[in-house]
Amino acid sequence: MTTYKIHPIVMGTKVFDKGMMTYQHDYGKPYTIPIYCWYIEGGDKKILVDTGEMRPIISDDRESAIGGRIFTFEEGLSQWGLTPESIDIVIHTHLHNDHCENDFKCVNAVFYVHEKELEHIHNPHPLDFRYLEDYIEEIEENGQIVVVEEDQEVVPGIRVMHTPAHTEGGLTVLIDTEKGTAAISGFCVIRENFYPPASITGMEMAVIPPGTSVNPCAAYDIMLKVKGMADILLPLHEPSFAGVKTIP
Repeated sequence: MTTYKIHPIVMGTKVFDKGMMTYQHDYGKPYTIPIYCWYIEGGDKKILVDTGEMRPIISDDRESAIGGRIFTFEEGLSQWGLTPESIDIVIHTHLHNDHCENDFKCVNAVFYVHEKELEHIHNPHPLDFRYLEDYIEEIEENGQIVVVEEDQEVVPGIRVMHTPAHTEGGLTVLIDTEKGTAAISGFCVIRENFYPPASITGMEMAVIPPGTSVNPCAAYDIMLKVKGMADILLPLHEPSFAGVKTIP
């Protein structure tokens, strides 16, 4: 059985209200999240999950807030001997701009994207301003997109599961590692969403839905499903991974 190692690489940040992550919780609290590109090492393909921001703000205060370095796409990949041209596969958790701004640089890659994300990036609802079709036009015109319509295996040991919590086409990436199944969430959350404080669990809530979601009640149930499947949970914007080179 092929197993993989996961390398979280910070390729951007956002500074905003913590409630953008934690539904009905911690509104008004300033918070900094990392934006990751995840390099999945193992097998015979060079695989990324998401590609991050094109021009990340790199500053001491932001790096201090997340506890790790911020890289440009090229710098981040070079840590692992990679270039954008060497990437074979990119799996997209979703197509909000901060997750796909470097797609056009991966000229030799195929991109796994759920059909609902393609629908929304070309015809976004006014409330969802994070979809910007400019970032995928080149890969679409080049025929580089593999449209995901249902849960499927991408390569042996890596599969995607449709998890429409944060967006309608969100894909959670399930990865076989030597320590069990790792799940990179297909929705924008931090560790606290999966492991809430006592003030939340005391109200008999086992998880906190994403701060922005398609349907908060459905998102709650999706999170429980992902949590139950994973030996290693990798919330998409968890700051504690910013200083981590390799998982597990």
